[in-house]
Amino acid sequence: MPVSVVAGLGNPGLEYENTRHNAGFVLLDALATEFDCRWAKDRKSDVLYATHERRGRKLFLLKPQAYVNRSGSCLREFFAFHKLSLSELAVVYDEINLPLGRAKISVGGSAGGHNGIADILRYFPDEFVRFRVGIGPKAPPWIDMKDFVLGRWRTEELKVLESETPGFLEGIKLLIDSGPQSAMNRVNRRPGKPDDGAAVKETTRQSEQETKDENSGKTEIPGYGDP
Repeated sequence: MPVSVVAGLGNPGLEYENTRHNAGFVLLDALATEFDCRWAKDRKSDVLYATHERRGRKLFLLKPQAYVNRSGSCLREFFAFHKLSLSELAVVYDEINLPLGRAKISVGGSAGGHNGIADILRYFPDEFVRFRVGIGPKAPPWIDMKDFVLGRWRTEELKVLESETPGFLEGIKLLIDSGPQSAMNRVNRRPGKPDDGAAVKETTRQSEQETKDENSGKTEIPGYGDP
């Protein structure tokens, strides 16, 4: 099913601007700019939102304004007030177990150690769409996880992020227009793979297995998602 609500996760405030943990905010801001829509403060919830008419459908872009690990309560209030369907939600957020420059789409699963997703799972069914943006690997290896995700992008990292952003936005627009499967077939395909039916099926299968492996291994990361 195509999605009609896209939420990006991040921490509000100048202190957290341009940090890796705000990758969701970065992509939502870029999408709002492309759609030429403006952010407004919701009256009933701690959320910034923007609306856009796309192919005859109303689209909501959301940025929760509590810390990442309170994202779920913000979204719950917004969904309840606007009477939105929980099945049409996609969440864009940072993924330490994906290399910078890659993204991956999945549906359902565990929080994988990300406290923002853990909080969303308190209020939403786990079948919502996840659009994970790679920020890894952690470098230097000995840096504390919290310090890394809350650290600011290095110049070379920003160049990679900026160069890949158009492709990420195309993936999000595919989610909006065609639904998860079409978007997964495009976004989850590894670089250099041929774009034929067999390759798409194999890549999707590999992606689903990688998602299980990453979720299994990532649950022990301490503090991931904390402000």
